[in-house]
Formats: sequence, structure tokens, C-alpha cells
Amino acid sequence: MSRQKNHADAASDQVAAQKARQKRVDYAATHSPAELFKHFNTSQQGLNDSQVAQSRKQFGANHVQQQHQPSIGKRLISAFVNPFTAILLILAIVSTFTDMIFPYFSLFGSRPENFTCATVVIIVTMIMLSGLLRFVQEYRSGNATAKLLAMIKTTCTVTRNGQEKDIDLNDVVVGDIVHLSAGNMIPADLRILENTDLFVNRSELTGESRPVEKSAADETPKDQITDYENIALMGSNVISGSGLGLVIEVGSDTMFGSMAGAVAKEKVTTNFTKGVNSVSWVLIRFMMVMVPLVFLINGLTKHDWLEAFLFGISTAVGLTPEMLPMIVTTCLAKGAIAMSRKKTIVKNLNSIQDFGAADILCTDKTGTLTQDKIVLDCYWNIDGQADDRVLKHAFLNSYFQTGYKNVMDKAIIAKAEDTESHPELQDLENDYVKIDEIPFDFKRRRLSIVVKDPNGKRQMITKGAVEEMLSVCSYAETKTGIQPLNDILQKQVKAMVDRLNDKGFRVLILAQKTDPAPVDVLNAKDEKDMVLMGYLAFLDPPKESTGRALKALLEHGVTTKILTGDNDKVTATVCQEVGMSVTHLLLGEEIVKMSDQELAAQVEQTQVFAKLTPDQKARIVSALRAKGHTVAYMGDGINDAEAMKAADIGISVDNAVDVAKESADIILLQKDLMILERGIVEGRKTYANMIKYIKMTASSNFGNIFSVLIAAALLPFLPMKSIHLLLLNLIYDCCCTAIPWDNVDADYLKVPREWDASSIGSFMIWMGPTSSVFDLTTYLFMYFIFCPLFVSHGILYTDLPAHFSGAVLAAMQLKYVGMFQAGWFVESMWSQTMVIHMIRTPKIPFIQSRASAELILLSTIGIALATLIPFTAVGRAIGFVALPDSYFWYLIPCVICYMLLATSIKKAYVRHYGELL
Repeated sequence: MSRQKNHADAASDQVAAQKARQKRVDYAATHSPAELFKHFNTSQQGLNDSQVAQSRKQFGANHVQQQHQPSIGKRLISAFVNPFTAILLILAIVSTFTDMIFPYFSLFGSRPENFTCATVVIIVTMIMLSGLLRFVQEYRSGNATAKLLAMIKTTCTVTRNGQEKDIDLNDVVVGDIVHLSAGNMIPADLRILENTDLFVNRSELTGESRPVEKSAADETPKDQITDYENIALMGSNVISGSGLGLVIEVGSDTMFGSMAGAVAKEKVTTNFTKGVNSVSWVLIRFMMVMVPLVFLINGLTKHDWLEAFLFGISTAVGLTPEMLPMIVTTCLAKGAIAMSRKKTIVKNLNSIQDFGAADILCTDKTGTLTQDKIVLDCYWNIDGQADDRVLKHAFLNSYFQTGYKNVMDKAIIAKAEDTESHPELQDLENDYVKIDEIPFDFKRRRLSIVVKDPNGKRQMITKGAVEEMLSVCSYAETKTGIQPLNDILQKQVKAMVDRLNDKGFRVLILAQKTDPAPVDVLNAKDEKDMVLMGYLAFLDPPKESTGRALKALLEHGVTTKILTGDNDKVTATVCQEVGMSVTHLLLGEEIVKMSDQELAAQVEQTQVFAKLTPDQKARIVSALRAKGHTVAYMGDGINDAEAMKAADIGISVDNAVDVAKESADIILLQKDLMILERGIVEGRKTYANMIKYIKMTASSNFGNIFSVLIAAALLPFLPMKSIHLLLLNLIYDCCCTAIPWDNVDADYLKVPREWDASSIGSFMIWMGPTSSVFDLTTYLFMYFIFCPLFVSHGILYTDLPAHFSGAVLAAMQLKYVGMFQAGWFVESMWSQTMVIHMIRTPKIPFIQSRASAELILLSTIGIALATLIPFTAVGRAIGFVALPDSYFWYLIPCVICYMLLATSIKKAYVRHYGELL
């Protein structure tokens, strides 16, 4: 409860901090520089030394807060603290006294020959293995915040005391005047004061695929910080231009700082952890009822309270699936190994089961669904038809320009050099000679080159932004020839561009003219009277496997939702490309106005969320989890790290930033997203085999204890000694070690699976007493028929004192009890082992569904071993008497009838509850 309260308080504090940050940024974005200088006690000359100290005292230092890492000792303790480990630890302590200390010192009637450390060794081994594994996982997890902070450059240029100086990033304070130029990292949240063609890349912060232009103009209030054109965010970087910025937020108050704080937080309690804990509490409740009952009934009927107490402890051990930590760990490890063969790193073993339980996959768009690589998708003429002549001229322009080749230039060159699609354009550059160039600048937003072909023909080829290109074009090439670019054609061009923009394309216009001005006088003024040739449309295309992967996920009951910081038009286009139907789209500016309740009402019916901030992504994930969904989140940027922490399972890809990889539970090393579908199948196999063990062991153990209760009330002696019960459980648990390698029915893997502790209780109540029916039958058979026939000449145990006395009576009673206990021991092992095959599938075992070879082999060995024990010296040492061969004439029909009854009960259970596991 306290942890939930802490999470709720933390969430409330985070919302309050976001609102305060929004308010401060609103003020900075909507007021003039003069008002801001006054507000922040600074000027164009920057801060002086005393003002720096005062600002740092008032607003804080430019340090991003990191989560305090607990000591190794605390980590070690927390790794062993969970309900199930507590059960085993208590049992180990009690068993230390009852099985070791009391017999060793002959206390309370115990004898030295009763000394045994088997129970304690088994339990302590299980505790150590499970706890150490958890500790190693937590210790090896990287510090995502440290990775995040490492991305920031350590120096920046500011104006202080009227002079420019380079200072350490940590020394930046609110009120500093920061100088920006290409290549600079933004050192804090800034209000832009001056700008010259200032373009900033913030894709890793917001997920936007394109750089954004920054302005120094005052703005009207916006719903989101990222909507302001005059605000630059810490962690983004300048790709072109220059400017001045006023620091308005530093350290943890910045958007970047809030992201770092979210990454440093403890990961939410996942469904896997909740499921294992809930199973533990179910077992605890059963123990709290059964153990006192066994103790009281045995004490009242046998009048040996010490023996009753010891047997009660054995009952607690018998009810507890001691191998649960081992089986769970083995299942998860096997799943991790299987996934590693598919080029997938599993950082957190528990995440494998959460992977299988996921019914919603939330994913970022850029770099996960898409290739994170701009490609030339359309090279159309003015009539909207693909035209290789347009591609040819675009290639010459991009190839021969000597400035920085941006992603669009590279996309044009790559398309033209594709030998399969355009063999006629290969080695085109060898046929032309570059004559001159007018470089790109952000004022003209165009680039021109002049080339000469082998015939001496000179031609200027220009590409650029739509409005800027239309302003220099006087003609257009149409299917009827070159026509004046009149109002009708201009409207046609703008309509085509609008249609492409609506589909998420970034569009450039291409134009040319023959015989431009001579080389020595060529300048920007010559970019006039040009002939518009067509359109170049660019897009970040989806990965080839995305469509198939999303379809496969849907077939396995997993709904995909897109959460991106990119704009809605680009996102909708990508979704259509991968086969997603976008019927409901929600924007970040709408989400910021919603309460948590309003958002929760929208998240399930919305497929696409666009223009999101990182905290909004995490908020959507949390809303989906609050609605009962198990959520997987897949992303590759800094802006995805917080959402990964909020999800049940975080997934990243091979080319993700380090922070995303550190925050992820699973990393895909290949770009084939079909691995997601395979991972989900592995997760469901893992869960299926874990729940098999829990249900079959809990129900089998419950059946045994239920049978003991009946025996305690009806029999004059215990049907099985404590050591027998422990030995039976040990052999059975060893058989169960093959369960992680068991086959799982294909039908079971089709839908998500979640932990349901209540189903374990109901399963125990249904299936446990089923075995007790045959235990009771065995009691009656052994007590009234078999033991009298082969031990006491037809005399029942209670009647022996009337016919025998002294040593003869003691020997006969001992033999009677020894044979009875051996018979029930063997029958219990057979029925317990066969129930593995009954419960592992809702189908008919051995016919419709077969266990793995490993499980069949260990089951056979376990049955053989338990059957042989009464015939060995070990059996005699623990009180067993060898069984006559005729016993098996009873055992085999008994086990067959048990399997038939168990199958019938299983079918009834499935009809009642809808599923078996």
C-alpha cells in the first residue's frame, strides 16, 4: 500500500512540476526580451558575478538530479524480500529446530536417529538461487540517467560581464545569454532572442523526424512547450544557423531534466511480479487453514502433540512448491536462451512472461516502425506522374553541389544509383561537367547548379522549397509542352503539394532553364524565368517487416497503438503504409487538457497518438495499465525512455540511443520486427509452463494434505511419516524440473495470458480432492485387505492387541504400518506424476497432446525410483516394508481409474471456468 501511495504521490508531484514548468515557459515565450531581462534580472550584457550567484541560489544549478543508488547491502536484502521467499525462510527456520536441533540434543522427546538436514538444505538452496538471481539482475542493470547525461556536451558560450566566455555546462544559470551556432548542444531551456536561419534537431527529445526552425518573435500562449517556435529545449542540437538565447530553466526544471528524473525512477510493479506475489498469498492462506487443522486433528486423535507438531510442519512444507523459484527461473532462462538464438537480448528475465501477457503494444514511429532514413518516394512531373527525367535532373543537382549533402540529397542520389530500377541513369555524372553553383541558404531556401552536357548545352537546375521555387518560375513543363505558369497552373501545383503534405510527405520543387548567365556573373538574381519540371516527395518509410509483424501480433491478440512526437499527417501515412486503419487519432495538445479520467476513457479506442511529449507517452501507458491491460512499449529515443519505465515491458531496437537501451527490458538486435511475435510466443510458453507447475503441484500437494486430514481422522496411525512426505515431494519436484522444456498446445499461444491467483485456489479445490478419492480407496484397500492379508493373518491393526502382545505385537504393528505407508507412498507418486500429464493440457494426454521427451523421461524415472525405494535399504531405514508383487494388480487399475476421473474433472473445470491453465 505504501509503495502505491508513493507512486501516486510521485505522479501528483510530477504533474504539479509540469504545470509549473508550462507556466514559466508560457511567460518566457509570450513576453518581450525587455520584459524578460527585467524578470530574470539580466541584460543583453549578461549577468555579473553577483547576479550569477543570486540566480543559482534562487533557481538552482544546472544539474540534472539522479536517483540515489541503494547500497549493495540494501540491494541484496531487497532481492530476498518477497512473500514466497518469506514462506520458505520461515519453514527453513522451523525445520532447523525440529529436524536438526531437537534431535541432535534429544529435546522434547526427539531422538538422534531422527536428525535430518534434507528439508533445510533444499529450502535454503531454493532461497539462495532465486534471491541471488534477482540480485544479479538488478546489480547489472545500467544507470540510464548517467547515459542520458553523458550525451550533453560539457561547455557552452555565454555573455557575462559584457564579454563572451566558454563555461562548463553545469555553471549555466537562469538569466545567462547563450550563443548558439551549428553543432552546439542546447545547454538549458532557452528563449530565443536573436536568430539567423536557426534550425534545431530535437528528434530524440520529441520524436519529430524533421528539424524545426526557431524564431525570436513573441508568441501567443500554446498548449504545449514544444509548440513554441521561440523556445529551444535542453538536449536538442543546432544543425544550422546561429542565434542568442536567454536561459529560462536549468537542471531538473527543464524538460530534459524531467525526462532524466523519470528514467531514474524505480520501474513500475509489473504483472509478473504482482502475479507471483498473489500466488504466494494464495498458498499462505491455504497453509494458515490446513496446517492448524492437521496439527489439531493429529494431536487429538493420536495424543502425541510433538509428532503432531512435526507433521504439521511437514504439511506446511508439503503444501509449498519448494521448487517454484527454481522452476520459474528455469522457465525464464530457457525463454531467454531461445530468444537469444533469434538475436534478442533479454535484460530482465521477468519481462519474458510480461511479453507473453501483453495485449497492447505501444510503439514510437521513428526508428521502430520506420527505417529512420529519408527516401525519395515520388519524382513526379507537373501532371503527377512518375518521370525519370525529373529524377535525372534532381540527381545532377544533388550530386554536383559542393555544400553539405543533407538527407534529401542522399535520398535522391541513392534512388538514381539504384541499378535495378534505373539502369539508364548509372554513371550519369560522367556525362556532365559542373560549370557553376549558387549554394543553398535559408533565406532563398534554394540550391542551383549549372552543368554542361557532351553537346555543350549549358543548363541551370534548381531545387528548393515550394513557395520560394514558385517565385522564380515563369513556365511549367506539361504533357502538352512548356506553358506559362499562370494562376491555374499555380493552383494545380499548390493543390498537388497540399495533397502530398496531407499524406506526410516533405515536398521540394525542381526547375531548370537553358543557357543561364555566363559563369563570371552568375548569382542569385539569375534564378528567374525558370521552367518548373515537377515534384520531389520524401518520406521516412516503414520497415519491410512492420506490416507483417503488426498483422501477426493482432492474430495473437495484441493490439498496436502508435505513440509519437511527430506530426499527425506523417504518422497517419506511415500507419496506412503498414496496414493500420486510423479511425481515431489524438494529439498531444488535446491530451494536455484532459484529466486522467478523461484520458482513460479515450486510450482504449484510440489507435494513434501524435505530437506527444515524453511525459504524455508515459501518461498514456499508465492509463492503459490502469484499465487492466498489460502494456509493452517499444521505442528507440530519449523521448521513449520514460514510457518504457511506465510499461510492463520496455522493448528497444538495435540502433536505439543508449538511454533507450538501458531503459528497455528486451533489445532486438535485428530490424526484423517479426521477432516481436516470436518473443510473445516464447513469453506465453514460459507462462504456460510456470502455471502448469504451480497448478499441478499446488493441487497435488493439497490433495495429499487433504488425504492426510482424512487419514488422521480415520486411521490409528499416520499414513506417511514426515520424511516420507518430504521424500515424495523431492522426487516429484525433480520430475517437474523438465517442465520448462515441455511442449505447449498451439491453441494456448493464440491469446495473451495473465496471472490469476484466484484460479489457482479454485483449481486446487477442484483437482486436489480428486486424487484424495483414490488415496481413500488406497487407505481402505491397504488397511482392510492388503496389510491384514500379507502381515497379520487377516487381523486388522486395531485388533492386533487382542491377538498378540510384547515384541511380537510391536513387530507386527511396525510391519503393518510400514507396508501401509509404502503402499500409499508408491500410489501417491504414481498419481502425482500422472497428474502432470493430465493437467499440462486441456486435451486428452498422450493422444491429442504429448509432453516433451524430457518430461516423459523424468516422469518415468521418478515413478521407477519411488516404486523401488520400499525394496531398498533406504526404504527399510525410513520405515518402509517391501510390497508384494500382487500390490501392483491393485495399483495399475487404480491409477487408470484416477486418470479417467481426473480427465472428467478437468473437462468439467474447463466447461465451468473456460480454460484449464
